[in-house]
Amino acid sequence: MAYKDLQDFIKHLEEKGLLKRITVQVDPELEITEITDRISKQSGPALLFENVKNSAYPVLTNAMGTYERMSMALGVETLDDIGKDIEEFIDLSNYLGMMKKFKALPKLARMATIFPLKLPIRGACQEVIEKDEPNLFTLPVLKCWPKDAGRFITLPLVITKDPETNMQNMGMYRLQLFDKNTTGMHWHLHKDGREIYEKYKLLGQKMPVSVALGCDPAITYAATAPLPKMIDEMMFAGFLRKSPVKLVKSITNDIYVPADAEFVIEGYVDVNEALRLEGPFGDHTGYYSLTDYYPVFHVTCITHKKNPVYPATIVGKPPMEDCYMGKATERTFLPLLKIQHPEIIDINFPLEGVFHNCAIVSIKKRYPGHAKKIMYSLWGMGQMMYTKLIIVVDENISPQDISTVAWKVFNNVDPKRDIVFTEGPLDALDHASNLAHYGYRMGIDATKKYPNEGHTRGWPDDIEMSDYIREMVTRRWKEYGFE
Repeated sequence: MAYKDLQDFIKHLEEKGLLKRITVQVDPELEITEITDRISKQSGPALLFENVKNSAYPVLTNAMGTYERMSMALGVETLDDIGKDIEEFIDLSNYLGMMKKFKALPKLARMATIFPLKLPIRGACQEVIEKDEPNLFTLPVLKCWPKDAGRFITLPLVITKDPETNMQNMGMYRLQLFDKNTTGMHWHLHKDGREIYEKYKLLGQKMPVSVALGCDPAITYAATAPLPKMIDEMMFAGFLRKSPVKLVKSITNDIYVPADAEFVIEGYVDVNEALRLEGPFGDHTGYYSLTDYYPVFHVTCITHKKNPVYPATIVGKPPMEDCYMGKATERTFLPLLKIQHPEIIDINFPLEGVFHNCAIVSIKKRYPGHAKKIMYSLWGMGQMMYTKLIIVVDENISPQDISTVAWKVFNNVDPKRDIVFTEGPLDALDHASNLAHYGYRMGIDATKKYPNEGHTRGWPDDIEMSDYIREMVTRRWKEYGFE
């Protein structure tokens, strides 16, 4: 279903008993983080802090911090349903033949919901306009961890416009508050926002930026999705929510923002200005990301609803809310992986791998070296290039079953033959490599080996009980005295 806005989502969470209101006063410096961290580790509810020290605005955290709430945020029963939806949507065979064209009509109707609507009026996000003296310090921006360099906006939807194509891009890049009207702009070397910044730098122009805070959760999730460059995040959000995203023009620039956002921060990045030291920041890796130099975002206007809710996410040692957003990406993009690699059965990015450090893939193996082919193919796909460890198992092994995967890795691998090392780009948050943004990656082939893969001895069969005995014992289970 499509939620009208973040507060509509909050209402539905509360109706299902999935939200807790905290009415006692809390401090946005460290205290909210400690409360949220404890609740996250317990798979607890979303939290709405209604009495935040030195701020007029309530703070929402952990909104999508379980599989149930992440699924609810995207309007599905389970995260696998998103992948199935996309798989059906891109099944081109339905477009072959006259009868199949009729079957495709519902999908064509669905297409109409994905295109955003640009409204010629102001939106709810612009009920209050602070243009003369915008002040970021009025927002309940959190300091999350003791060694953080300061307060960080952690759930920003950073919207920019390509100066060549005029196509908008939306990404999620943390914003460290430097003062009341400037922040850092933490876009990494390989991110689309950074690429657009480089284009403005060549033109020598100031780069307009608008930052939306607090949208329908499908829009927030879309900002995190590793989409191909030709796919507009607002279109993807419309597909997920089955309803077009309504946009309105920013007050001080030409960027269009979600009409029902809680807050919008407008401004620019001056490409001729010196970069500024940003960080450290307690990041989703569970470690503090190192300091580095990033562009400065200058705030020219803040708009918001009359009674807005400030959204925040806490990142740190997994599992936390961002892990479930990562799992949504895993299930959403599996069908796209299968289009390019039909041999892939399933994939798992374990929570402990914090998105980019580990992927476990099951394949229908058909020829010698097939597992290695998959490793190299995945490393060549967009943000999969960051994946430091890829484990490949046979089709009968579920990548979600970590214990069985470990059994196969520990027993099926000859280190010299089955472990592959390669070097290439790494995520900016990787602290283990000798160089920033670049290092080594490892692949492990834990599949059964063919004789022409260098295994000249016979490969043993797995121990399995006969179907007849299993079925008989199941029938007689209560006779044995078990429930």
